[in-house]
Amino acid sequence: MEKHSLTEGNIIKGLVYFAIPLFLSMLFQTLYNTVDTVIIGHYLGDSALAAVGATAAIFELIVMGFGNGIGTGFGIVIARFFGSKDEYNLKKSVATSLVWGVIISLALTAIFLLLLPTLLSIINTPADIIEDALSYIRIIAMFSIITIFYNLGSSMLRSIGDSITPFIVLLFSSVINVILDILCITTFGLGIRGAAIATVIAQALSTMLCAYFVLKKAKILIPSKEHFVFDKDLLMDMLGQGFSMAMMSSIVSVGSMILQAGINGFGTSIIAGHTAARKMGSMLMLPVLTFGISISTFVSQNKGAKQPDRISQGIRFTNQFGLIMSIAMGLMVFFFGSLFIQWISGSSNAEVIQTGSQYLKINVPFYCILCPLLTYRNALQGLGKKIIPLISSVIEFVGKIIFTFLIIPPLGYFGVCICEPVIWIVMTVQLYFAFQSALKSFKKELA
Repeated sequence: MEKHSLTEGNIIKGLVYFAIPLFLSMLFQTLYNTVDTVIIGHYLGDSALAAVGATAAIFELIVMGFGNGIGTGFGIVIARFFGSKDEYNLKKSVATSLVWGVIISLALTAIFLLLLPTLLSIINTPADIIEDALSYIRIIAMFSIITIFYNLGSSMLRSIGDSITPFIVLLFSSVINVILDILCITTFGLGIRGAAIATVIAQALSTMLCAYFVLKKAKILIPSKEHFVFDKDLLMDMLGQGFSMAMMSSIVSVGSMILQAGINGFGTSIIAGHTAARKMGSMLMLPVLTFGISISTFVSQNKGAKQPDRISQGIRFTNQFGLIMSIAMGLMVFFFGSLFIQWISGSSNAEVIQTGSQYLKINVPFYCILCPLLTYRNALQGLGKKIIPLISSVIEFVGKIIFTFLIIPPLGYFGVCICEPVIWIVMTVQLYFAFQSALKSFKKELA
């Protein structure tokens, strides 16, 4: 297992080398989530597909909000110590991550299980699918500790520049997930719960394999007894970074839950079409999202190495790459949007296909705005800024409330389609100026 420093050598080569395995990891993670959608849509029908879609925002809150947020936040601190070659504090930060990962996981599991029925009711889940929706998301919530520790293990490996091992692990578990999806739904007759069970087992295998590779091949990440000590400053830094990332994602997810309430009011067919479109959009977003996430490790390592000019060059390349990919994705959905929706949903319902296609054709071209948004937000996290990125999440949260209650009612589903692009524009402007200010301050610290 190779530790890969992003503080030296060719910037483009280094970022691409780091980003490709991360892209493939995220691709397969998205695929095994999308497989749920495809199999459910093809074998269980539009109603079951809508049930999964109705829980999408809650799923994002658990998996992306807290699972990925905590892991990524802790990983940023570890990457900083790796960049500054401070092995003792690196190991101490890993020890702190393990202890608080358990504490946070157990607390979140209890909270989610208690609140799930209320959350589904709040977001106006239709009565004919609410039981299926609850049975699906309850299983995901019960095993949120697996989600957090998988993301934590992957983030630790990426923090030392190893994005290849998480990809290998996820590739294996993705194949297992596909097999289990088919078996649980079509052979064992477990219905929508089978998809959730398959996802949980796949994530559990990912977590165990990550732990195995860390123990065998990433010795720098293995703490000793001496590293399990209480360090108030380190704990506050890690919790601040972890919860900042988690809260940032969670605020976005709560906003999505509110938006989902508006979507759920349109009925089962539109929910199904929107669900398929979101799944397809998530896959098309991956190239842009990958470099946005990569930049947090890149910036964190280079902050530790005190190289602000290298940070600026990395940001510039990431934004240029995002623009090119956004144009390519926009052209793809313009010509093939309807086919994508029909493939994912397995539906011949014209309303399902038209709804999903409309969403993709309006939403995807604006990835050219989403790319710098993700780049600047993750770069600010890499610089250790905990509050400023939260402001962008609050902007998104408020924007989704405004759209849900004031804009979507008169505009209908078209209002849903333009919601995120409009919000992305506002967020990107705020994050651009915030990043420039933060980078200027970092340079002054070094002067």
